[in-house]
Amino acid sequence: MSDAVTLTCPTPDERPDLWPWSAAREGGVLRVGGVDLTSVADEFGTPTFVLDVEAMRGRARVWASAMAEEFWDGYGLSGGDVFYAGKAFLSADVARLVAAEGLGIDTASLGELSLALRAGVDPSRIGLHGNNKSDAEIRLALEVGIHRIFIDSMDEVLQVERIAASLGVTAPVMVRLKSGIHAGGNEYIATAHEDQKFGLSLATGQAYQAVAAIRDAPHLDFRGLHSHIGSQIFGTEAFAEAARIVVDFAAVVRGELGVDVPAIDLGGGVGIAYTGQDPVPTSPVEVARALAGVVRERCAHHGLSVPYVSVEPGRSIAGPSMVMLYRVGVVKDVSLESGGVRRYVAIDGGMSDNIRPVLYDAVYTATLANRDPAQASSLARCRVVGKHCESGDIIIRDIDLPADITGGDLLAVPAVGAYGYSMASNYNMLTKPGVLAVENGTARWFIRPQTVDHLLALDAGLE
Repeated sequence: MSDAVTLTCPTPDERPDLWPWSAAREGGVLRVGGVDLTSVADEFGTPTFVLDVEAMRGRARVWASAMAEEFWDGYGLSGGDVFYAGKAFLSADVARLVAAEGLGIDTASLGELSLALRAGVDPSRIGLHGNNKSDAEIRLALEVGIHRIFIDSMDEVLQVERIAASLGVTAPVMVRLKSGIHAGGNEYIATAHEDQKFGLSLATGQAYQAVAAIRDAPHLDFRGLHSHIGSQIFGTEAFAEAARIVVDFAAVVRGELGVDVPAIDLGGGVGIAYTGQDPVPTSPVEVARALAGVVRERCAHHGLSVPYVSVEPGRSIAGPSMVMLYRVGVVKDVSLESGGVRRYVAIDGGMSDNIRPVLYDAVYTATLANRDPAQASSLARCRVVGKHCESGDIIIRDIDLPADITGGDLLAVPAVGAYGYSMASNYNMLTKPGVLAVENGTARWFIRPQTVDHLLALDAGLE
């Protein structure tokens, strides 16, 4: 191996933030939730998402505790709240899990909203996002009495008022602000600068106009302001700046429109590590403390009562709680124009179960699950690729794996819990993998894997 920098996957001991809390090797075999991954592959098949239930529960609990503690000090702060961003990964069991830890759930479609409701989540702990909500989504939200609908455009002010009037109810709404902050690990996940589709602009006065219109609408109840600046953000500076902008606008709303702002939601976006080269993530306590400090200071500056503050973590709860398990198929060396050789390691999944490397240039790492790579006599620079009809179907562009890697070996990719299953597709008519929940040495499906029969069931030509 001639490359100067070694690109190996950190062990759970070296980077515990990268792995489910229970991840460990025993006899060379990787275990998660007390279950060895070779038995997972043999009994349940591959590819399979493996979810550490206790890790996800614990990460949700840490967020709830951080917000509750940092936003309660006996001096006017009324407590903080957490709404899990269901878009990251959602199933009925996950909905129940986060709800049991005191979290609400933010949804962004009829499907997500329906799942949360059918899972038994209290509607008063559910929010509805979306830049282009359908009448059906809004109607269901109002019929069941959800906590809040996030207004994303002036058109939506009229749309929600119309539907609420037809139902004879008052709709609880918050206004999503376009704060002008440009943050996030990729342009496609930066969500608060001007030239993108989400929110109402502070700079152009759209947000001000929306609050005024809501104030004057007979069937709308203004519940507060919302900001989500992006995803995969490290540090607290961008979050603190967003909080300052939102509170300062709340002062304008109160002073010029005579409208109180009872709550602000500062969104999600806390980054996670995907490889050993990534920084250690900012903790929920650090984020909550930074937000509380800014909210307290700016409210005091403006003479405002401190609003109820919530956040919307998703990736930082689901991401490191899940591992993807693949089986290696073909391994082949390809000659390069430079005279070198690149080893291609093909797996039994690919871009249909993890589109992020293709869509966002996301970088992942992997390790052998069925044997300890530390025992390998030598390493080879490899490219891990899927089985799709795309040369760009690359899961990991460069990684050092044991030189003797061969068909039948198992590869485990950490930090796949967010936007893996939820963005999965059926490209090339591959079936979607299942999500296997492991805890205390037991395993059960949270989401069963698709079969070919499931895949073909909607084809009317086969009836």
